[in-house]
Amino acid sequence: MPEYTVLAVVAVVITIALERWSGTRLFTRLQFWLAMAIVFAFQMIVDGWLTKLTAPIVLYNPEHHLGLRWPWDVPVEDYLFGFAMVASTIVLWERAKRSHRTDPEHQPAVAHDHDEEDRWTQGR
Repeated sequence: MPEYTVLAVVAVVITIALERWSGTRLFTRLQFWLAMAIVFAFQMIVDGWLTKLTAPIVLYNPEHHLGLRWPWDVPVEDYLFGFAMVASTIVLWERAKRSHRTDPEHQPAVAHDHDEEDRWTQGR
C-alpha cells in the first residue's frame, strides 16, 4: 500500500482513538456529521480545482497514493487527511471546553440567582 495512503489511514485511526479517549461522543452527534458534510463539500471544490488532471496546480507522485480520484480528480487520501484534521481539532476543542467547565479555578466566585434564566446557557 502506498505510504501516503497508509499515513491517511493511520491519521483516521488515531482520530477515532482520540474521540473514544476524550469521551466527547462527538461521532454520535448529527451536528458533527452535518459540519463534516459542509467541510467535505468545500474540500471537494477546492481540492478538485487544485488537483484536476487537466491543469493541476498541485501534483502528486503516483507512487505515493492509490490513484483513486473522486470526484473531480481529488485523491481519496485527501478526504481521509481532511477528516482527521478537522475531526481531531473539534474533539480536542470539545475536550478542552469540558475540562474548562469542570475546573474549580474557572468557576464563578459568586453564585448566580437560578430563578433568573441565563438565555445563553439555559433552556437549550
